[in-house]
Amino acid sequence: MADANAQQAEFWNGDAGRQWVADQELLDALLSPLSQQALQAAAVQPHERVIDIGCGCGTTTLDLAARAAHATGVDLSAPMVQRAAERGADRDNVAFVCADASRWQSEVPAQLAFSRFGVMFFDDPVAAFTNIRSNVADDGRLCFICWRAPQDNAWLSLAGAAAAPFLPEAPATEGPNPFAFADTDFVGGMLTAAGFRDPQFALCEATLNLGAGLEDAIGFLTRIGPLSRLIAETEGETRDQALEAVRRALAPAVTSTGVQLGASTWIVTANAS
Repeated sequence: MADANAQQAEFWNGDAGRQWVADQELLDALLSPLSQQALQAAAVQPHERVIDIGCGCGTTTLDLAARAAHATGVDLSAPMVQRAAERGADRDNVAFVCADASRWQSEVPAQLAFSRFGVMFFDDPVAAFTNIRSNVADDGRLCFICWRAPQDNAWLSLAGAAAAPFLPEAPATEGPNPFAFADTDFVGGMLTAAGFRDPQFALCEATLNLGAGLEDAIGFLTRIGPLSRLIAETEGETRDQALEAVRRALAPAVTSTGVQLGASTWIVTANAS
């Protein structure tokens, strides 16, 4: 692979990718309220071919394949693609490819390019979406779901803000990161520059369950997401203080059914021509 997106490839082929495989069922359950809204917005038809960008462990690809003629999942994480292929081994209308979607070329154009939280990490998003556009038929379309700003996503930001005084400084949120597509003006201009037309943004919100109890939620947040990277860089008393701050911040979100916090996203759609 060339230098483009190499940092992401290294990250998702290392411990992070293996952790997402280990937590696949938990992540699927967590994201399900948002995934189902995005799949509904995609409006897949039985005759269509679909590309699932950043398919991870294959959950959305398998959901798409159940509605479409064929679905191909593309991801640069070898551990996750391997898990996805295992899950789809008994399906004859699904395929998984370990590749960088910003460069990968499909042999057959798709009617839909879809993604669940898999398109915010390209080093050069215009170039990446220009390539994605080349894989979509002229009468096709794009549909993806992406996070809005951190302050709109308590499930991701609350714990990080509580732990911040005890942790190394978080990296800047410019460039590829989970919140890179929060700005609709930026995303709309980027998609237009890449050859898509009439980008539309639909607000999609849900309450997510981070765990059955407080310790479950803290365990999850220290394994997956932005906080996990920072917690990994601390130890001893500092780490204990950070986790105690997280515990206090999350305590009001504990309910009889689990730790419930809000999530806010955009479902973005656009036409190929």
